[in-house]
Amino acid sequence: MNSNRQKRRELFRLFSATCLSTAGFAAQSQHLAQAQTTAPTQSAVPNSSQSGSQSGSQSGSPSPAPVPVDKYPMRPITLVVPQTPGGTNDIVGRVVAQKLSDVTGTSVIVENRPGAGGNIGTQAVARGSKDGYTLLLTVSSAQAINPALYKNAGFDPVKDFTPVTLIGSVPNVLVVHPSFPARTLDEFLALVRSKPESTFQYASAGNGTLNHLLGEMMNQMTKTEIQHIPYKGVAQALNDLLGGQVPIAFASVPSVLQHIKAGKLVALGVSSAKRSPVLPDIPAIAEKIPGFSGTLWIGLFAPAGAPRAALTQLEAHMAQVQTAPEFKEKLLGSGVELASATPTEFATLLRDDLATWARIVKTSGARVD
Repeated sequence: MNSNRQKRRELFRLFSATCLSTAGFAAQSQHLAQAQTTAPTQSAVPNSSQSGSQSGSQSGSPSPAPVPVDKYPMRPITLVVPQTPGGTNDIVGRVVAQKLSDVTGTSVIVENRPGAGGNIGTQAVARGSKDGYTLLLTVSSAQAINPALYKNAGFDPVKDFTPVTLIGSVPNVLVVHPSFPARTLDEFLALVRSKPESTFQYASAGNGTLNHLLGEMMNQMTKTEIQHIPYKGVAQALNDLLGGQVPIAFASVPSVLQHIKAGKLVALGVSSAKRSPVLPDIPAIAEKIPGFSGTLWIGLFAPAGAPRAALTQLEAHMAQVQTAPEFKEKLLGSGVELASATPTEFATLLRDDLATWARIVKTSGARVD
């Protein structure tokens, strides 16, 4: 028992460091997003080093103009979401697809390819076409945690992908089934502290997912032992939660917002450091448990090797998408807070998260073979 609690203490220390780092990046990206709204969208330009620019003339005449890059996109784009329909990433993916289609005038098709915590769809994009017409929209729990959680995730998040843009950050919310004998965070904490270990269970989308680690974080900080019940994805966990088979869960705001509004689930607290603008009447868990914080990010990637010219145009298109007022409204209405970053900044965030989550997974002992 002592060794388990020692592991939990170390897990909490590392997890808290990750949450603080991610929260700082999200705040910085909010300033970047605001700055983008006041600047005109830059048009993509061809690379001046392309072939066709001859230097053999000795007459001193100007060099020929660079060969124009083909307009991108010229045909439908497939946006692979490596999670099941109805989850956070699927909800955001469909909002992105609709607005990107509006901006480009080309169809953007969402293709759900779930399995192995997101690995199946991620592998498919990594191994698939490199022409820029198959993209990956994924979450930090899949892209930054899975490489450490799985013995062989089947992809390298750095070598196999090119970051395009950060899209948003998402808090989780502690929810309970209406039959659970607590209606406020204070009542919940008093109840779980008063009962023996493993009296209550909480559902997650699987071992090593953010909603699993948030439960571990709460156990550590409240000195309780709510039993973890892992499922194979958000949909299965949510079904049992709604049915009352498992009474407690941490779930992303977008995946449960409609059920909270309908009274099918009771929201007790959000995992972000401050209250969510989507659920302003629900306290941040940190109000009752100082230091409790954890969110995930959502981002767009292209497979490594995609044409730079196409990616440049894609980045410009996504800048238009992300600064559109209706896009912001839809994300906020779904429980997602807007975030943005340059490809370089996004790559740095990914590398930092990979290093930190590797330590957290090792300390927690979570492993999927």
